[in-house]
Amino acid sequence: MMASNMNLFQAASILFLVALEAQSSGVPSEHCSEDSVCVAGDWLDDETLVFTARNLTAFPLTVTVRVQSTMTGSEAQGKTMQTVAPQSETELLRYERAPTKEPKPRFKFNYDWGFGVAHVRHDDDYLYRFPYASGKHYGVLQGYGSSFSHTGNEYYSVDFNMARGTPVHAARDGIVMDLTEHHGEGCWEKRCKRTANFVKILHDDGSTGEYYHLLRDGVLVSLGERVERGQKIALSGNSGHSTMPHLHFGVYEAIEWGRTKSIPVRFDSEAGVVETPRRRGRYVARD
Repeated sequence: MMASNMNLFQAASILFLVALEAQSSGVPSEHCSEDSVCVAGDWLDDETLVFTARNLTAFPLTVTVRVQSTMTGSEAQGKTMQTVAPQSETELLRYERAPTKEPKPRFKFNYDWGFGVAHVRHDDDYLYRFPYASGKHYGVLQGYGSSFSHTGNEYYSVDFNMARGTPVHAARDGIVMDLTEHHGEGCWEKRCKRTANFVKILHDDGSTGEYYHLLRDGVLVSLGERVERGQKIALSGNSGHSTMPHLHFGVYEAIEWGRTKSIPVRFDSEAGVVETPRRRGRYVARD
């Protein structure tokens, strides 16, 4: 099974948290998280300080930033979460202070980020296909709201009892936004919380289809590739925070501090529409 909080075992390359003290000039240094996002503050003039985020990737990122200052009053603190479009820059926070001869106040800030869009307008009419070959069925180990680990942000996700090497198929069209496939076997110890192999597919409405616990070297698509509904994209495995071989699937939107939250979706099956996948259920996939 999987941890209840997805970000606990996301690849380290997509998570970052940093706190920076302002320089003596009062201007925080720009800080870049690998080749993905840069967050910085800059004085436009003696009274206006602006914090911005630059997205260096080809995919939307959601950035959370918290700012603290030596200024007095509520204007000294601030926090925001915003989605930054690919290859673009977005203003996050702006501070105005009254004209004064006093030195510029000192600031510090911390931030985190993750792939995906916040406040997704999900297409609730869309019927997802089950993430395996047409005509096949696999037992559901955990469905919506299963108490073992599908609670909180993972409430609307599903674990399928799939042996190592079982083909995984795309549940919906989209673009491969992120992937990892270099990890070995999984375990239920803390050291395995960040070692899941996965594929994340960005859907047209900004939601992401995420496929976890894949086989080592078992990803069959490339970053930036457009995949079609039903296309074989990976092989299932047992990597990451897991007690047995299985596939974890969910549809997500981005939330604060680099985390994600599952979205309720409906599935198409040979027997009709499945509104709520249940533990021990078996659903025959169809295109």
